[in-house]
Amino acid sequence: MTAGGFAALEAELKDRQQVQRQRIITAIAEARALGDLSENAEYHAAKEAQSLNEGRIMELESLIGRADIIDVSKLGGDTIKFGATVKLIDEDTEEEKSYQIVGEPESDVRSGKVSIGSPIARALIGKKIGDSVQVNTPGGGKAYEIVDVVFR
Repeated sequence: MTAGGFAALEAELKDRQQVQRQRIITAIAEARALGDLSENAEYHAAKEAQSLNEGRIMELESLIGRADIIDVSKLGGDTIKFGATVKLIDEDTEEEKSYQIVGEPESDVRSGKVSIGSPIARALIGKKIGDSVQVNTPGGGKAYEIVDVVFR
């Protein structure tokens, strides 16, 4: 995973442990004060939120513990590999897109980060500027031309 992705996971873990956990404990205490717990919707909702939060904390701790951090700024070359930010042109619409190839936990297509296991990343790995790639997506095949590769 990239250093940025690792930092984001650590920030989420810190928030869940120090902020969310305390907020949920307060909500449980307030719901308990309302009386009968068997029919107390607020109490059950707070307990469910606590369960979800604790589950995510365990997941984050596992991801952080197993993470291999790669400093993308120290990578280079003209061949696309993990960490590369690739600028593409859709050969049908001439629309320009930019994606960074990252690890699974940090992928977010809306922010231009695609997982190393995604169809587009698998099609791009090993290619160079000027190459054309075919990507099989759930919406059908797409063709892209690679116009730039940077490591930052």
